[in-house]
Amino acid sequence: MYQLDTDKLFQQFIFHPQQPMIFSSGFFLILFLGFMAIYSLVYKHNKAKNIYLTLFSIYFYYKSSGLYFILLLITAVVDYTLAQRIALSDNIRKRKLLLIISLVVNLGMLVYFKYTNFFASVFFDIINKPFNPFDIFLPVGISFFTFQSLSYTIDIYRRNIEPVKNISEFAFFVTFFPQMVAGPIVRASEFLPQVRKTPFVSKADFGKAVFLISIGLFKKAVISDYISLNFVDRIFDNPLLYTGLENLFGVYGYALQIYCDFSGYTDMAIGIALMMGYKLPVNFNSPYQSSSITEFWRRWHISLSTWLRDYLYISLGGNRKGKIRTYFNLLITMLLGGLWHGAALRFVIWGALHGFALAFEKFFQTVVNIPKTKLTHIIGVIITFHFVCLCWLFFRADNMTVVSSVLSQIFNSFHPEVFGEFINGYPIVLSIMALGYALHFVPNKYEYAFQNLIIQSPFILKVTYLAVIIFIVLQIKSSDIQPFIYFQF
Repeated sequence: MYQLDTDKLFQQFIFHPQQPMIFSSGFFLILFLGFMAIYSLVYKHNKAKNIYLTLFSIYFYYKSSGLYFILLLITAVVDYTLAQRIALSDNIRKRKLLLIISLVVNLGMLVYFKYTNFFASVFFDIINKPFNPFDIFLPVGISFFTFQSLSYTIDIYRRNIEPVKNISEFAFFVTFFPQMVAGPIVRASEFLPQVRKTPFVSKADFGKAVFLISIGLFKKAVISDYISLNFVDRIFDNPLLYTGLENLFGVYGYALQIYCDFSGYTDMAIGIALMMGYKLPVNFNSPYQSSSITEFWRRWHISLSTWLRDYLYISLGGNRKGKIRTYFNLLITMLLGGLWHGAALRFVIWGALHGFALAFEKFFQTVVNIPKTKLTHIIGVIITFHFVCLCWLFFRADNMTVVSSVLSQIFNSFHPEVFGEFINGYPIVLSIMALGYALHFVPNKYEYAFQNLIIQSPFILKVTYLAVIIFIVLQIKSSDIQPFIYFQF
């Protein structure tokens, strides 16, 4: 007779550093079903719903980062208190001081956990002494929830919004688990009004949620994880073992991997939130269809790019202080955006390349008037995509030696004659890559048509469709959990 192993069951519910909570895991699926069963009983009671969802969100973060969930509580308490004082004060000096304290607390946490080793290594290089990195755990998604909380205090300082009436609403906003650890970064002005209302899920909302969760799960667990484990990681682990052709496809593979990984996560986050009656902003809009870098940043990680625009670029002066200052502001914004992603020179280079590209495009548009035709659009898409891929090389490589090796193989050892052998060696990988890019470049009207088909289908068909996607994922996914790439940011 089967006997329940209570110790093994208990182990499932505690934090394991190598197995953070992710949406594509079987444990989350079971946990979420249990969560929704209770949520269906309390969602009409605003106070009970807020407390229940906040506690579950804190537990979700505990499963991702252990006892560092305390950082969430500190962020919520500090920024709620400071924002209340900022709102009540008419003294500009006091308001600025309170805002500076909020910036110091939030960015101080960010700097300590993400950049201590980086700045220390730079210092030790300057004094020419060896450096042993400090053992500092990076809490999952710390860049996301600190930026989200900061937007609230900055908006209160600018008097763009009114402060919340109680800390439970603000804690709900900061800890909301679907988007807490990897975005989208939500503005208080967009989300807090929803906290105060009784959630409502229409038939269209439920159908869209099923569509988003399924498509996100497919992108993450089928496309991204498979090409990562079976091709991309091998190339970047030792690029000199492969021809330039294989290295080039490795870069193309990573461009697809990071898109499917990150957009897949946010699709699931938006879908899960929608299933509970909350609407989160769109975070991706077919970014590789962009015909310029400016357009790319209007389509890629939209919540971050608009955050950097509204709270950094505009604060620096935006385009209000002349052309040269505009170019400088773009460069500084993207440099800091690169550093936000990681404490390494390659991330700074990644940000600088995008910053220079944005500045160059603005300058180019003032001196050259290129007619907008189908041909110029296609050329623009090709150039933009390959520039973005070049930048992704710095993003993915473990160090600058890998960057140099990949570029060296592509330009000096391409060997196009191995293409047939390459196809025969990676038939499934290349088929999945072709499918991923084909789906990405399909016109939006076809995506909306399929989404509408899911929305209009009977409930039993929605459930069957989702079950089929889960079955496909289980057949293809690896035995080890593959964390989302952006968890490290």
